[in-house]
Amino acid sequence: MSLSAHPDLVADLVDANHILFHQGIVDAFGHVSVRHDQDPGRFLLARNMAPAQVSAADIVEYAVDSGEALDPAAPRPYLERFIHSEIYKARPDVMAVVHNHSPAVLPFGIVKGARLRPACHMCGFLGEGPPVFEIRDHAGAATDLLIRNRELGTALARSLGQERVVLMRGHGCTVVAQSLRLAVYRAVYTEVNAKLLLQALPLGEVQYLTPEEAAAGHTTEGQVDRPWNLWKQLARSGLGGS
Repeated sequence: MSLSAHPDLVADLVDANHILFHQGIVDAFGHVSVRHDQDPGRFLLARNMAPAQVSAADIVEYAVDSGEALDPAAPRPYLERFIHSEIYKARPDVMAVVHNHSPAVLPFGIVKGARLRPACHMCGFLGEGPPVFEIRDHAGAATDLLIRNRELGTALARSLGQERVVLMRGHGCTVVAQSLRLAVYRAVYTEVNAKLLLQALPLGEVQYLTPEEAAAGHTTEGQVDRPWNLWKQLARSGLGGS
């Protein structure tokens, strides 16, 4: 089944996979999707594989309503594709979703009382700190913490609410935005902010951004093409081209 999305969108999704790997946000696991440019009821996501190895031939179209591939002969999908489908369903404003296990972010989802509040001007999108999704509240105490079905995807989307990032206890985080490039930017800088806090917290009291500073910091996101173009060049060079 050929893709109906614009080739430039497909190319950007391939680059997004490579950038996220090159920036240390994903490894063999994690995934990124983008809403279809012509049909908001569809989204694009790679088949089940390591992000660094994704090519245009690996991109599959999925239905937002079901989280299933439109092509019945499509290759094996990501188990957690319901993260993407249910967020797209709940949030018409969201055009891209990144799910990852970035290592500096994980502690803020497992330590009680810890908050991933923004500490630098690049990270104002974190607001007053992302919510934490607790899968035990929805599936009991014996899960593998994965979003295996639509019901858990719906619960995750509910925890995300109108925020831009949701942490997932013992698992990772999910980042959303109104464009693919901005979702990648936010995923990278969520990890940057977490690293800064892990360095700063042992030193003493942290001066976080005020809510007003966090809101004003969104002006930086208007320059998203600047880091995107750099990261794309670095990723393509590091991966031998895409």
